Amino acid sequence: MVTTLMIDPKLILPAGTQLEHYVIESALSAGGFGMVYLARDQKTDKQVVIKEYMPNKLAQRLDDGFVMPRGEREKENFDEGMRLFLLEATALVKLKHPNIVRVLKFFRANGTACTSMEYRPGKNLQHYIKKHKGHLSETLLRTIFPPLLDALKLVHDTGYLHLDIKPGNVHLCEGGMPLLLDFGAVHPRNSSRKLQVTQVVTPGFSPIEQYDLSGYVGPWTDIYAMGATIRSCMEGSAPTSAKDRVDKDEMRPAVSAFKRRYPLPMLEALDWSMEMDPMLRPQSVDEFLEVFNKEVEGGGSILDRVINTLNKPL
Repeated sequence: MVTTLMIDPKLILPAGTQLEHYVIESALSAGGFGMVYLARDQKTDKQVVIKEYMPNKLAQRLDDGFVMPRGEREKENFDEGMRLFLLEATALVKLKHPNIVRVLKFFRANGTACTSMEYRPGKNLQHYIKKHKGHLSETLLRTIFPPLLDALKLVHDTGYLHLDIKPGNVHLCEGGMPLLLDFGAVHPRNSSRKLQVTQVVTPGFSPIEQYDLSGYVGPWTDIYAMGATIRSCMEGSAPTSAKDRVDKDEMRPAVSAFKRRYPLPMLEALDWSMEMDPMLRPQSVDEFLEVFNKEVEGGGSILDRVINTLNKPL
């Protein structure tokens, strides 16, 4: 099933299409800059995920499946977008972490670029938020976010920023193991974003500095988005857009909005991560985790108590 709106079906590769040693089985999703397919690797007979660079506003697909820019005016942006797509693939190959989607290879085909990734059955975090209308348990949050934050720390330590963290980009494998997905907005730290083809902004999850290509982005930018993702798990919807918070911030602090359900250190870390001023936020994942996992009354961190409870014999 293709989870998309306003995408021309002619842009999507049909089942049975061969890409190197992969055969497309079905389309999983389609967006403005790429198509995602479930495919089978003929060498291993295993299912994989194929992501294809297909910017529908810049490119067209010919009857034989070949992708080409719509015209000379679009060609420069199309080529730059492909460069960034391959940068994403290059970054993911370097990022070997159990909670980051594993890229198998990247290659060129039909005039565009593709990546093949490990297929892991499961559901999107956004699915759980919608199903339960928020109110995800503290235990589940402790299962999901410390591993994701550890993965994000590796992203930063390797010299990259994710810049598109949100529930839709967190995949929960069977058993609750989280995977950080979609590095389409990945960007090297300490470099200009002015050459980017487009600015990736998700209202509610992107901090204010991300709305401006000259904005001062850094690890604190991803930490805001991670905090917003945690808050959406509690609230059941995206937080107030950073743009709406600029003039008059009416978003209720987490320490008061959710104090009856979640521990104070977690809520304090959440509010800290979503400060409007980038320099007032945690400047690193370690700083955020120090508060997020802070000891609470009763001895030890809540994470330690969850682990101890799970380890107790039935």
